[in-house]
Amino acid sequence: MNTSALKAHITSGGLDAVLTHIYGKDAIEMQKARYIKAIDEFAAIYGADRETTLYSVAGRSELSGNHTDHNYGCVVAASIDLDIIAVASKRDDSVIRVKSEGFPEDVVDVSVYTEPVADKFGTSESIIAGMCAGFKKDGYAVGGFDAYTTSNVLKGSGLSSSAAFEDMIGNIESHMYNDGKVDNVEIAKLAQYAENVFFGKPCGLMDQVACAVGGIVAIDFADPKAPVIDKVDFDITEKGYNLCIVNTGGNHADLTDDYASVPAEMKAVAAHFGAKVLREVDESKFVAEIPALREKVGDRAILRALHFFNENKRVAKQKAALLSGDLDGFFTEVIASGRSSFCYLQNVYTSKNLSEQGLSLALCLAEGYLSGKKAAWRVHGGGFAGTIQAFVPATEVEGFRALMDGVFGEGKCIVLRIRPEGAVKIF
Repeated sequence: MNTSALKAHITSGGLDAVLTHIYGKDAIEMQKARYIKAIDEFAAIYGADRETTLYSVAGRSELSGNHTDHNYGCVVAASIDLDIIAVASKRDDSVIRVKSEGFPEDVVDVSVYTEPVADKFGTSESIIAGMCAGFKKDGYAVGGFDAYTTSNVLKGSGLSSSAAFEDMIGNIESHMYNDGKVDNVEIAKLAQYAENVFFGKPCGLMDQVACAVGGIVAIDFADPKAPVIDKVDFDITEKGYNLCIVNTGGNHADLTDDYASVPAEMKAVAAHFGAKVLREVDESKFVAEIPALREKVGDRAILRALHFFNENKRVAKQKAALLSGDLDGFFTEVIASGRSSFCYLQNVYTSKNLSEQGLSLALCLAEGYLSGKKAAWRVHGGGFAGTIQAFVPATEVEGFRALMDGVFGEGKCIVLRIRPEGAVKIF
């Protein structure tokens, strides 16, 4: 359909069923208005007569397993009802043009930009080029398109705006040029490739998988080329809880070195044993070697390795607790994960700016408000800045939100729903 016909289709209820499935019935009218506005923006930039398609990729929330994936560990994560959406139309050449709301247009000729360019590290152009290079590397077709995107996955919020954007480029290329045959796990792997090689950030795979696959997933990265992904059938809303994310206002943009230090130090410990990653190291042998490791890699690297070994055990306990409906057991391990991240992983604030500790403050306030209640709180995502996560009883959400918004600003406490789909073609 061209843009006018597609808008009419949405207005008449043609997409109500799929939008209800993805966003919930209470969000239908808001989402319809959001998609129609995006179509209007696409038409204004790229033309109203174009045949268009609609796509959505979820943001993600890590529920368990903080900084374990890059060392082939285990995580539990979930897709959320904040997402990036795209209106896209095929081109006859190899040029990709993407206009993301609030950002300059990216124009990338993927037949020319086929290798990493250091000067473009950290740019959205590099992600587009990297996704297409990954598709071609694995034998998939690529081609040009024009797209307008808009996202409510806040940049630097710990909800994985970059992974969602990477998955979106793969989502469009899969459906537009490969008949949708590139599955979402493969798209996630190619997104990690794009971020590692073209974007220049040594991330793990958890963000991309959680954004792409959908629902709650337990992921074991022992073999990163074939991660074991198990769906966990658990509805936290049905149990009377909301997943609240508090954006403390810090931004991840200048923290690449902090993020990179975590996997680098863990891998330095692994290298002492002739291993590539900590998952390949026997924990008892690691403990026996701590005196030698203190001289070789330093105490922080040892503490981060201890966090890794213990966090993997917590993930197994939390997965089992969710599967059995044991909220007390799940929440106990959530809090333990947060304390380990603060004390041993040490990713709650950056040493570059010790006066700014928004995450520490938010965690302290959450503990004060939720202690004594059946609830849990922890650092969320990569850390160092950005967000905390809290599982808040529905009866306490407004009070919790008022507290956090009062400190960090109106709208900084985001109440989320876990959505059943990750990367999808809407129409």
